Amino acid sequence: MSMGFAHAPAEPASAGRSTWTDAIDVHHHIVPAFYRKALDANGLLNPLPGVEYPRWDVEASLAMMQRQGIATAIVSVSVPGVSLADAGAGAVLARRLNEFMADLVADHPGRFGAFAAIPMHDVSVALDELRYALDTLKLDGIGLFTNYRGVYLADPVFEALLDEVHQRGVVVHVHPAAPPAAEQPTFGLPASLYEFTFETTRLAAQLLYNRTLERYPGLRMILSHGGGAVPYLAQRLTYGSVIQPNLAERTPADPIGSLQTLYYDLAMSGSPYSLPSLAAFVPASKVLVGTDFPFMPAWTSEKNAHNTLIYPGFNDDDLRRIARENAEELFPRLKSLTTRGSQ
Repeated sequence: MSMGFAHAPAEPASAGRSTWTDAIDVHHHIVPAFYRKALDANGLLNPLPGVEYPRWDVEASLAMMQRQGIATAIVSVSVPGVSLADAGAGAVLARRLNEFMADLVADHPGRFGAFAAIPMHDVSVALDELRYALDTLKLDGIGLFTNYRGVYLADPVFEALLDEVHQRGVVVHVHPAAPPAAEQPTFGLPASLYEFTFETTRLAAQLLYNRTLERYPGLRMILSHGGGAVPYLAQRLTYGSVIQPNLAERTPADPIGSLQTLYYDLAMSGSPYSLPSLAAFVPASKVLVGTDFPFMPAWTSEKNAHNTLIYPGFNDDDLRRIARENAEELFPRLKSLTTRGSQ
């Protein structure tokens, strides 16, 4: 028995499998040509210095999905989203992206879903786009980022949006953004290498100590990349009032339980090092497939899938939940689809 796999069966439930079966990928990006052009025009085509923005087309996504046993990809845009300097231009870009995604879903029945792009300069504009994307375009949820110009999602300025999301039961996929501190040391490394995980953890701490998760029980929020460092640091995150006694009034009644209400995708997190922590922290019913394609090449998500499928801590029932059933509960329309495994 390997270290870190206590109580594991002698033989993994899915030994030998290296791809999913009819999976739903909730962390899958699109980069339409008009979006690249808009980012380039605004000096944002390389939001992470030194990291080339990937080329994308729908055929590349479909081919990758077919190879990896992914029936449906719920698509979204990655950083910088639609956070253009000009708020009006950002709102126009969000609308064009959302209509593009609606067409993508319609043109490939069963193969795609979509998290709407939301312009966050002004919450009233954000709410208007959310309603249009969900009520008119019938998209599956919304895609948000950990912070907007240094203001994190659980800040009171975004309360009206979170209230609407909670009341409507909207699924929210949260992707990390670059940390806002200009003086943050980088060591010549891209933020996506390690800072993205801490971005997600910063947001989780804010959600916890702003008591957002208590005010909005059942908030259907997915944290990217296995929750960043949240599973590993979960117990430490409960020690706020131990370290600083006046935090007692901000501490939820059940901090661990609050964090366990969230969902966690597996993008870049299917490894023998991260899976034990994630599996110890939340049940398999809170784990979802994520690939981060095309920002991460297909071989990385293939390896993630293989590592997850052979992980001794998951049995076959767990793997069915992770691959598809959890996402079907979040997106009921996918339950009735008969195109699983098709091109």
